[in-house]
Amino acid sequence: MARKEELGSKKISVLLRELAIPAIFAMLVTLLYNMVDRIYIGNMENGTVGMAGLAIAVPVITLIQAFTMMFGTGGAPLSAIKLGENDKAGAERIMCTSFSTLVVVGIVLTVVIELFQVPILTLFGADAQTLQPAMEYISIYALGTVFVQITQGMNAYINTQGFAKTGMFTVLIGAVLNIILDPIFIFGFDMGIKGAALATILSQAVSAIWVLYFLMKQSPMKLRKEYLVPDMKVLGSIMMLGISPFIMSSTESLLQISFNNQLTQFGGGMAVGTMAILLSLYQMINMPIAGICQGAQPILSYNYGAKNYQRVKDTFKLTFKVCMCYSLSAAGLMLVFSPMFARIFSSDPSTIEFTSWAIRIYLFGGLIFGAQLVCQQSFMALGQAKRSLLMALLRKVILLIPLIYILPSVLGETSFAAQMGASVAHLVKDASRTFCVFLAEPVADITAAVVTSLTFLQFYKDTLSSNEK
Repeated sequence: MARKEELGSKKISVLLRELAIPAIFAMLVTLLYNMVDRIYIGNMENGTVGMAGLAIAVPVITLIQAFTMMFGTGGAPLSAIKLGENDKAGAERIMCTSFSTLVVVGIVLTVVIELFQVPILTLFGADAQTLQPAMEYISIYALGTVFVQITQGMNAYINTQGFAKTGMFTVLIGAVLNIILDPIFIFGFDMGIKGAALATILSQAVSAIWVLYFLMKQSPMKLRKEYLVPDMKVLGSIMMLGISPFIMSSTESLLQISFNNQLTQFGGGMAVGTMAILLSLYQMINMPIAGICQGAQPILSYNYGAKNYQRVKDTFKLTFKVCMCYSLSAAGLMLVFSPMFARIFSSDPSTIEFTSWAIRIYLFGGLIFGAQLVCQQSFMALGQAKRSLLMALLRKVILLIPLIYILPSVLGETSFAAQMGASVAHLVKDASRTFCVFLAEPVADITAAVVTSLTFLQFYKDTLSSNEK
């Protein structure tokens, strides 16, 4: 449990390990229960339809989580910077404003989703086959929106103070409970996909209680009644920095919608179901990297606020090296052993064949994803809202979403696309264009990683090096 003083003095490699390992563990536990959810749903009776329904519901869930990113992740670095400036009252005011806003937003989102779930899910790619299971899942999940907002949004304030183990337990409590409740509700009570949603929101509710107890009773930086009325100036600052992770998360929702619509058109149900598997595998790459960056964030933010620029530079260098080593190793294993990873989610030979093929295309850019994420997250940790926002827009909005639509039109009839899709032509409607849809991901990933790295390098030279103590 890192104290404030340690953020500015303790050996960086030791401190990063202490802060990152619990965060990585928490991310891996989250990944595990996400995967368990999908494995259980995939093994239900008519599990293929259930997986497709879940794939349609995922963009709604991602959009809910985007608001936790805006008001939680957006405010946490600002409070850490205030702590670095020895302004505890200012840090608490930021946290309390964030909390009140998260609760209000959670209530509003619940009402909107419950009232308009049919048009929302239809817009997100639901058809006659997938609408019902998607509704069954999201109508229950939406009831726990406030719990999600508190758990995920306020846990950022636990981590930013250096209490990485406590933040880890927030995730661990919910994940373990979810894993236990899933089979009970899905199979024991025969609730099917509804049971998966109910298990999730009950788990989030328990985690929310844990977070609130810590922030009110044990945390040095506490939730206080006098600060609960949102300070509009503070809220503006939170939103300014939080807009970047919000866009990253909300555009993930738009991205999933784009993939669902294009894959429905060119690949059919198997391609849409495979997309849910690919997202889980991609999380195996990016979530541990996000955990490493989460561990580095308090060190970067505190020392930037304290104007200890050499320590900021050293922390970034170490974080970059670790993240790149991981992304190269994890993505490399998935590319080489793609059938093994496909079998985690299905025993159907056709699904394994198609998924193995898709993995080798979709995950290729994951080899250097570490560079993109660590630079993006470092901008955010250092309070660079505009740069962070631009990099958030680059990969998904500027590159990936347009490419999902452009590449099938431009390359769909070429001999290259036909050759790349030939091995799965018997499994989908249009293998050439399905290949082009998946190809959009590595093209965007590699381009964004290069541009983001070069942009941060320029910032590194201009700001950190020139202002070094």
